[in-house]
Amino acid sequence: MTTRYVGPKGRGSFRRIGDALRAAGPGDVIVVAGGEYAEQLRLDRSIAVVAEPGGGQVTVTGVPGGEPTVVAEGLECTVRGMTIKAPADDAGAPAVGVAGGAGLMIEDCTISGGRIHARGNESTGQGSDLTGYGVTTLMIRGSRLEQGRLAAIHLSGRVQAKIEDSVIDTVDGIGVVLSGPAYLDASRLRLNQTSGYGFRLRGTSKLVSTDGTIRQTGMAGVLLEDGSAATLSDVRIEKAGGPGVHATGSARSELTDCRVREARASGLVAQDSAELIATDCAVTDPGANGLLVSDSATATVTATRFDRPAYSAVHLTGTANVKLTDCQVREGVEHGVHVTASARVELIRCGIQDVGLTGLSAVDAGFADAEDCRIVGGGTGIRLESTTATSVRTSSVTGTVGTGVELAGSGLATLDAVRVSGTKAAGIVVGTGAAATIDASTIENCAGSGLVIWSEATPTVNGLRVSAVAKNGIYVAEKAGGTYTDCDVTGTKYPALHLAKTAAPTFKHLRIRDCSEAVGQEDGAVPVFEDCTVDGVAMIRETPVAATAGAASTPPAQVAGPLDESMPPDDETLEDVLAELEEQVGLDRVKRDVQSMVKLMQTVRMREEAGLPAPPLSRHLVFAGNPGTGKTTVARLYGRILKALGLLRKGHLVEVDRTALVGEYVGHTGPKTQAAVTQALGGVLFIDEAYSLAPIGIGNDFGAEAIATLVKLMEDHRNDLVVIVAGYVNDMSRFIGSNPGLSSRFTRTLQFEDYTAAELVGIVEHQARGHQYELTVDARAALSTLFEQQPRGEGFGNGRSARQIFQAMTERQAHRMSELKTPTPAQLVSLEVPDLPESF
Repeated sequence: MTTRYVGPKGRGSFRRIGDALRAAGPGDVIVVAGGEYAEQLRLDRSIAVVAEPGGGQVTVTGVPGGEPTVVAEGLECTVRGMTIKAPADDAGAPAVGVAGGAGLMIEDCTISGGRIHARGNESTGQGSDLTGYGVTTLMIRGSRLEQGRLAAIHLSGRVQAKIEDSVIDTVDGIGVVLSGPAYLDASRLRLNQTSGYGFRLRGTSKLVSTDGTIRQTGMAGVLLEDGSAATLSDVRIEKAGGPGVHATGSARSELTDCRVREARASGLVAQDSAELIATDCAVTDPGANGLLVSDSATATVTATRFDRPAYSAVHLTGTANVKLTDCQVREGVEHGVHVTASARVELIRCGIQDVGLTGLSAVDAGFADAEDCRIVGGGTGIRLESTTATSVRTSSVTGTVGTGVELAGSGLATLDAVRVSGTKAAGIVVGTGAAATIDASTIENCAGSGLVIWSEATPTVNGLRVSAVAKNGIYVAEKAGGTYTDCDVTGTKYPALHLAKTAAPTFKHLRIRDCSEAVGQEDGAVPVFEDCTVDGVAMIRETPVAATAGAASTPPAQVAGPLDESMPPDDETLEDVLAELEEQVGLDRVKRDVQSMVKLMQTVRMREEAGLPAPPLSRHLVFAGNPGTGKTTVARLYGRILKALGLLRKGHLVEVDRTALVGEYVGHTGPKTQAAVTQALGGVLFIDEAYSLAPIGIGNDFGAEAIATLVKLMEDHRNDLVVIVAGYVNDMSRFIGSNPGLSSRFTRTLQFEDYTAAELVGIVEHQARGHQYELTVDARAALSTLFEQQPRGEGFGNGRSARQIFQAMTERQAHRMSELKTPTPAQLVSLEVPDLPESF
């Protein structure tokens, strides 16, 4: 081995590096003194070119002409300690080129202005074997690649490359491109700021990356195409301009202990027939889905977390097949896991928390199988609306704003050992015509009814336990049925069972305990009871029972999500309805406005009967006011008034909110809004919190489609539909101004003012009379003081607060009575000062 020295101004044997290269033999080392060298270096033998230690910066700049600054053609070439700049022309020439079959080590260098391009021999008789002669080898260690054009590194063909402890920064193009059978092993590589992809793999190339970072790419962090493969371990992908990892074709990507943060699109994507495997990973704040799997792609995801996605955390479509084990979803804007088309998902020991729409959703022909999963908070816990059989086992749904579980598809949905608790609406709802089996499940402490069965649904229910729900234990709608065996209903606020007209359920071995009533049954219901008990006493009838006394006045279950319809009596007069309006506590301003509208509408009717043209009259209304101020009650009375005036056929009320109108995906919102309007024809469509259809600062929202559909249908059915939109005063002004069609149709606003302390006391007294209680004089005075001192902040519920206080008083009175041996009738009906809650 011979060492040859290069230096300017007589400091070495050679003035130019190229001269030394031509004189050198295999195994020689060329030591270069500090200086600027404008030349092309061709390493056509196994030669090392190194910067002189302590000799100053060595910078080699290529010459124009389209050739790389450094070309390696020898089997074992080395470049160390230098700055290599691509030629300063527009030809896009690489800074470093490695010829087929050559080998090059780049150590402690800076490569600037151009890429490293290594080409492998394609026809060596070696097949796809990447060992032995004919394979191009590249080693990059402790180096920096910056200001690259087109790419920082391009490996094409039969190339084996390794990168250690290096940085790629500011690339006008792609960070690293692999094509053909190229192979790259990257350890501790830091890749920052590319206008294109971070990594792009094509052909059958393979990437192994460990302990790396990929930051601020213009497109996907890692793109896999064709039959390529990537194995990423402890890699951080941050602020990718597209997906964090995107696998297409038949590519395979495997991630372990990786973090994908703030991707502009989805965090992880698999499409076509690609395969994705992720273990111990985290996807945080993606601009779309956390995981998107489409076409016939597959994904196996274990112990991975998806936090705060802008869309559904996991979205499956096509015939995708996904398995999620020990995964967590937190705070997503849309669904936790959403299965569409003919996709399939299996969930084992997964947790979903505080998502905006549904924790687990399966629609179309999507298949979902969940075991030992936990869903907490959010909108709806589980919605299975598939034409394919679905199942949920040994799982729980807790604290949702909407329904705990909705079963709405024609495919058999099976719940086995599912626990639903603390929901703000119904526990489990079986939708119209849905097929369902519910075994060994529990519903408790829900604000709505426990189990709701809608029309034409006939579920099989075994071993269900319903306890401490605010409304009915089991609500069976018209034309619904089913078989309910070995079920328990305990501690309901409404009748344990509500059986609507033509309902035909069969109850076997049913046990009812500590409920306000056993059965609330409408005329025409035909239930069958076999070996059933109420508070330990056998029910006498084993054939359809007669209507329970007072059942006709039993309020129907109010189920968030499904449409709520109330039908007024056929024989009531206008005077009856107006008298009922006058009986309402407070609402003086609203009563005056309604009386004025009644007189106007009576005049319109008289003019029409006299053959005179009717003056312009908009029956649509805006109800503006805080929660609990009587908006829903007045809306229901308004529909009955219009019916009594002959201006509506039915006068019923259909109450909906955003969830009943807005779909989860493109093309779903229009049909949902159409369904709500169709059910309301002949009556009133009441849209609560209507302002949520036009959220602030969100331009691409399905609520706009709901508004546009609603405006069109209001015009199409202008003589057979009244729409009332309700919400806070300021929000409703913004909502009406969001669409010109709204402002032209909603020209009258009724202001619902907060109740005064005296009016709230009146509401409590009204509730007390209805339940055969009486307030003492002292209790009335103390209650007035309580309302006067109660803060009127966001949590104040007006009439709702009054009703809640009345309920608290009856509960405290019950505890007080339990301490008396033989309370008198007067004591049983008396509500006293000690019965008031200490704080509320």
